[in-house]
Amino acid sequence: MTRLRYVVHRLRAPGGCPWDQEQTHETLIPHVIEEAYEVVDAIRSGDPTLICEELGDLLLQPILHAEIAAGDGTFNLDDMATGLTEKLIRRHPHVFGEAQAETSSAVLSQWDVIKRQEKGTQKEGHLHGVGNGLPALMKAQKLQKKAARVGFDWPDAAPVFAKIREEAAELEQAIAEGEKKAVEEELGDLLFSVVNLARKLGVESEAALAMANEKFVRRFHAVEATLTEQGKKLGEASLEEMDAAWEAGKRKV
Repeated sequence: MTRLRYVVHRLRAPGGCPWDQEQTHETLIPHVIEEAYEVVDAIRSGDPTLICEELGDLLLQPILHAEIAAGDGTFNLDDMATGLTEKLIRRHPHVFGEAQAETSSAVLSQWDVIKRQEKGTQKEGHLHGVGNGLPALMKAQKLQKKAARVGFDWPDAAPVFAKIREEAAELEQAIAEGEKKAVEEELGDLLFSVVNLARKLGVESEAALAMANEKFVRRFHAVEATLTEQGKKLGEASLEEMDAAWEAGKRKV
């Protein structure tokens, strides 16, 4: 870590790297997001070497931010580490204090209470600030989890299926009426209900959709390969031909 901090400092110092010197907290936002998703991909691959490498790339981001802040005189990496350490101790009184929390659910509820006390948001709504900055799909699941901690939840997955059917019917009605804003709203409600189903089934909706995306890409590549073998191109093949290639590809990938 000491050597890594020195390298990053050297990159930002006079005579260092022009790209690193130009970076700000704001310009690094897309890099933080990109590196986080690359870590997720590495974890899904199950390759320890790749996971280690991508976590290292992600680690670079807070160190860069700390170096930028140190130059501004606002905070540094030690401040970040100290703040995190103290927060972990405060929010785990069942480990570092006398509180009791025997289950993960109890731990999460206790965490929420302590966090709201720290932030001074006890008088704010229970969902105040939850998921800010997250993609909509991930935020939906986080909002639902937070609401469930205070008992606002379906007892099991069965009624969620009914809710999905209800929302699908409302979407069909909105489409029939031709109201674009209503269609958008009802489609959002349907997506939110599907995310709720994922949560009730113990599935991360973001991960499930990512796997579906990857599967679609594999199968579409198979369609392209099949059409190429037939001497055809995507833009030239009929929908029936592409559908037949898709069905054939499903059996392979």
